[in-house]
Amino acid sequence: MKLIVLDAKIAIVNDIMDACMNIHPDLLRAFVTVVECGGFSRAAERLRRGQSAISLQMKRLEDSLGAKLLERTPRHLSLTSEGELLLDHARRLLRLNDELVGRFTERELSGVVRLGAPEDFATSHLPSVLAKFARAHPRVALEVTCELTLEVFERFRAGGLEIALVKREPSGAMGGIRVWREPLVWVAADRQIAETEGPLPLIVSPRPCVYRKRATDTLDTMGRLWRVAYTCGSLAGTHAAVRAGLGITVLPKEMVPTDLAILNDEALGLPDLKDTEMALIEAPDLNPAAARLRDTIVRELEH
Repeated sequence: MKLIVLDAKIAIVNDIMDACMNIHPDLLRAFVTVVECGGFSRAAERLRRGQSAISLQMKRLEDSLGAKLLERTPRHLSLTSEGELLLDHARRLLRLNDELVGRFTERELSGVVRLGAPEDFATSHLPSVLAKFARAHPRVALEVTCELTLEVFERFRAGGLEIALVKREPSGAMGGIRVWREPLVWVAADRQIAETEGPLPLIVSPRPCVYRKRATDTLDTMGRLWRVAYTCGSLAGTHAAVRAGLGITVLPKEMVPTDLAILNDEALGLPDLKDTEMALIEAPDLNPAAARLRDTIVRELEH
């Protein structure tokens, strides 16, 4: 019985691969993007196309393969067994396609791209992405500016940046394409900081700051008193103040140093912190080098 099932799966894979040989890469790219984004609307945003266009591409792909790839409900999207078989092969085909195209087009890619990002994100998640891009495009000069989100946004609005990464609330008020979602946590040198009597001492960035606002708003909602004990615009300065025991701060969970404590114990009276987002915004009429960097960042960081 197991051999029969295995043979059937191999036959399905072979049928799909034969069909893929005659399918336009854009259809496979739409499929992979829908799966990675978890829905059609975000896939359309990422691919810069209308949602109806993405739906049409998916229908064309399913018709070409003669197989249903996705199960859709109003609130959920999942892969069928055929979709699971196709996904890995589609990614490999797209990778080969992009590498082949790049052999003949990317050698000529050149120019200057100005990118802005918050310091904490730029020093943690961005270096590997930029290094990969620089190796692939040695004739492109990158100018990266690290500042607070508001300063990055203002520099972008003034025309000083082609691409900017900005922290935003999940409502998406600042616009752009979401490329990163950040679970926030309370961080201190030890739990005793949160157990002290009186207003909770906070270590925060200058206003306006998404993390600062999230901390003070949630404490206000639960009725807990707080005070600003230390204000610093740099990540290193914030870490130093926390290590010195001057107060408690809010950081993305993945950016918490190993020597600091995450305080997620409800007994300490600290409210849960909702996620924030990192979004990519871009200037109109990007040059080819900037457009390629945008696509690289979205592909490498989006999750």
